[in-house]
Amino acid sequence: MLLVFLVLLIFLTGTLGLNSGVGGPKIRCKEVEKQALLKIKENLHELKGGVLSSWGEEEEKEECCEWIGIQCDNESGHIIGLDLSPSTFGKDGSNNTPLGGNFSSSIVHLQYLNYLDLSTIKFYENPVPSFIGTLRKLKYLNLSYTSIIGEMTPQFGNLSSLEYLDLSNNYELEINNLGWVSHISSLRLLHLSSTTMSLAHDWAHVVNNLPYLTNLNLSACDLPNLVHPSSYLSLVNSSKILTVVDLSRNLLSNSIFQWLFNYKSRLVYLDLSDCQLGSFIPEAFKHMAALAYLDLSHNQFEGSIPEAFGLNKASLEYLDLSYNILEGEIPKSIWEICKLRNFRANSNNLSGQLQLAESSSKCAHFSLEYLDLGWNRITGSLPNFILYPSLKELQLFSNQFNGSVSERIGQLSNLEILNIAENSMQGVVTEAHFSKLFNLYYLDLSSNSHLVLNIRPDWIPPFQLRYIRLGSCKLGPHFPKWLQSQKNYVELNISYSGISDSVPSGFWNLSSVVRILDLSNNEIRGTIPHVEQRISGSSREKQRFNGMYDKFLSMWLTNLTFIDLSSNQFEGSVPLFSIEVTALNLFKNKFSELNSLCNGTSLPLTFLDVSYNQLSGELPNSWSNMENLQVLNLANNKLRGKIPTSIGFLTQIASLNLDNNNLTGALPSSLKDCTHLMILEVEENNLSGPIPAFLGKRLADLVILNLKSNHFDGSIPSQLCHLENLHVLDLSSNNLARSIPTCLGYITAMREIGSQVSTIMLPFYGSRTPAGVVTIFGFYNEKLSLVRRKNIDLSSNKLMGEIPRDITELTGLVSLNLSRNNLNGEIPEEIGQLLSLDALDLSKNHLSGHIPSSLSQVDRLETLDLSGNTLSGKIPTGHRLQALDAAIYMGNPELCGAPLPKKCPDEQEPTIARATGDGDHQEEDQDELIVFSQGFYVSIGLGFVVGYWGVCGTLIFCKSCRYTYFNILNDMGDWIYVVIAVHGEKLLRIIKS
Repeated sequence: MLLVFLVLLIFLTGTLGLNSGVGGPKIRCKEVEKQALLKIKENLHELKGGVLSSWGEEEEKEECCEWIGIQCDNESGHIIGLDLSPSTFGKDGSNNTPLGGNFSSSIVHLQYLNYLDLSTIKFYENPVPSFIGTLRKLKYLNLSYTSIIGEMTPQFGNLSSLEYLDLSNNYELEINNLGWVSHISSLRLLHLSSTTMSLAHDWAHVVNNLPYLTNLNLSACDLPNLVHPSSYLSLVNSSKILTVVDLSRNLLSNSIFQWLFNYKSRLVYLDLSDCQLGSFIPEAFKHMAALAYLDLSHNQFEGSIPEAFGLNKASLEYLDLSYNILEGEIPKSIWEICKLRNFRANSNNLSGQLQLAESSSKCAHFSLEYLDLGWNRITGSLPNFILYPSLKELQLFSNQFNGSVSERIGQLSNLEILNIAENSMQGVVTEAHFSKLFNLYYLDLSSNSHLVLNIRPDWIPPFQLRYIRLGSCKLGPHFPKWLQSQKNYVELNISYSGISDSVPSGFWNLSSVVRILDLSNNEIRGTIPHVEQRISGSSREKQRFNGMYDKFLSMWLTNLTFIDLSSNQFEGSVPLFSIEVTALNLFKNKFSELNSLCNGTSLPLTFLDVSYNQLSGELPNSWSNMENLQVLNLANNKLRGKIPTSIGFLTQIASLNLDNNNLTGALPSSLKDCTHLMILEVEENNLSGPIPAFLGKRLADLVILNLKSNHFDGSIPSQLCHLENLHVLDLSSNNLARSIPTCLGYITAMREIGSQVSTIMLPFYGSRTPAGVVTIFGFYNEKLSLVRRKNIDLSSNKLMGEIPRDITELTGLVSLNLSRNNLNGEIPEEIGQLLSLDALDLSKNHLSGHIPSSLSQVDRLETLDLSGNTLSGKIPTGHRLQALDAAIYMGNPELCGAPLPKKCPDEQEPTIARATGDGDHQEEDQDELIVFSQGFYVSIGLGFVVGYWGVCGTLIFCKSCRYTYFNILNDMGDWIYVVIAVHGEKLLRIIKS
């Protein structure tokens, strides 16, 4: 990889090197070319002081060869280089803002140009400038990131001297064929990534016939597959020096390998990531002797890693097989060969020692620096990576590795990144595992629940980590003291680690670079100190300190964005970390005071969760300092008093949860200013008054509205019908009266099947790992599952009138509860239109009439309760209606039919003889009855004879049987007499009572 980079660097800066004319010998530029440059400038725009500020006709700008971005030939004075790319920005103090504008055809007057770089200039909606094809001396052309559109012009084929061509990252540029490229036989580098090449079926044919091409980048081009790859092989007669190939992010088939392996002897760099490739990794990779970089990640390769794969290549520096379906163990053939050599060497004396030295040098010759096997199904123990002393990055996350971690991994002194997260590793990790990891900055052992870190308290690590991820490892019960030696970490995650200790006081002196701090789900106790509490003395002393206070905070917790201390035993006042905290999760602790956050200092918090704590007292009335807050959760505390009016200052709030407190009074009118509110929950409080109409008028984004278990009275405001995005409406257990608004059937979201709710997006979730993987650290996900269950609950109120028929238009409704009200009338016949229902409760009302037959069509119905009404008639026949418990119909005396025991009139037993029918049928029935009767009486007679003589005959003819029988009767009579004598009085008292 380094070799390729150096070659390209020499090629670009040496052969085609371009330097500004500033500081070089003064050369007289040609007037025609100068005027052409001024025309080019007229078509471009930039901020004042930009790169073009040195261009002009003023006397001090007379020589165009001294303009920034211009290079002239030292002898002829002709302009040979024009570079307006970002690499020229900032020279001589010029502004580095990218340029924009239009192509100027005046460039054709620069016929001696051999270097042209216009990359990143935004030529919005400009087609490909065909006139560039007249610049026949060009060797270097870069139009990447220029936003050019339309079809590629064939005039570029006239650039017969071109060696470097970059048109990449022009997403609307259509390259339907590469016929024009075939005329540029001198081309060495072709970079067309992120263009549209879906119709360029000739791409492989053209590449095969470019004799000097070394670097090919066709990434993310929607590249067509090779239909008959073997037909291209015979055409490869000169382009065997291809060393760099990037075909990533295309939809390819395994036929691409047949074409690629033709270049196996020279190929140094190969990227086939994210190409939907499948089946097994080809064995032919073992013949790529020069391969230094191989990326097959994000595909669908399965099976095991081939025995003779890249791990045994001395040239390989970078190998990425992550995000596939690979299984089995990592091939052990490499270190087994080394062991065999070492054994043979040890078996002889002097000669054996010489062979040992030789074999060891061969085994240690592997130059692998980057290995990523993450997100596969690879099993077994970790291999002996000591054979790869050059390793800098080792990514083995999300596999099925087991066993212990060898101490030998601590000998990889070049290792910078170690990630074995989400495996089944076990055993003990000690300081010996890190003994020589001087360069380690990324450590991820998380989600290995049987891995124990047993580190000496006095151990001082040889490294300074930037990322520390030890979540779900066993670190406790004591807090790891070695963490205090890590001064510059960006992320620390020791959640679920079994710590039941207090945090050392010096721990909270965090570095200004910290972004994520996660101590959640432990049993960590104690208070979190405030800087202000450490200051004592007179007011004058405090005032003198104020100037130092902000500076100290900026060094202490500046830019900290994510703190998760949830599910611990922290207590005291909610801590004020710094003005830079954007997300604070204190869920399920023992915090008792909230006032510290409302001290007037502006806070950039976007997320605050202090639910399930012991907060008491009234809510502070100082929320104006948190204008960026998007999620506020104070549920399940002991807060009392009214909701303060300053809550209206939270104009960006998306979710407000005050459930299960002792809040009183009405919802403040200032809530109408929280126009971004999507979730409002105040369940289980003592709030009263009417439900404000502004909830439906001003809070149009509401998705969840939960006012359950309060004392709201009056009617349900019809304005709630305007909440088009509403998924959950819970007004149950209040004192609401009057009728249900008929317009509820117009709530758009509930009329649509499935979930269309918008996700609450917060800015602090993403954390990009060194491997480029974005890890999600979301606090706010507990409500996202709820919004999929569209629900209306108006139960336990005093609502009257009929069930509105329009409510049956809410075909996306999953749960409807109108129980425990005073509703009357009939159940709407159209109730069966609610095919998404899995729960319907209409119990404890005054509903009458029949159960609609359409209800039997609701196949998903799992919960139904119609009890406690005055419904009548037969229960409709349907699989669900008969399968449910009979109790759901109780309290309706006039209901009949299964599953109730009461039969309906049309379900009586039929008579034996039929009253109707023709004469023949009646005679047949009578004959059958006669035959049946005769058989019946004969059976009775036989039964009597057998039964009588079976008992009485035995007593007459068997004397011993007769004596035994009468003795039993006598004994039974005696027993009955004794029982009556003993318990007689007791029985009489019971009967009288």
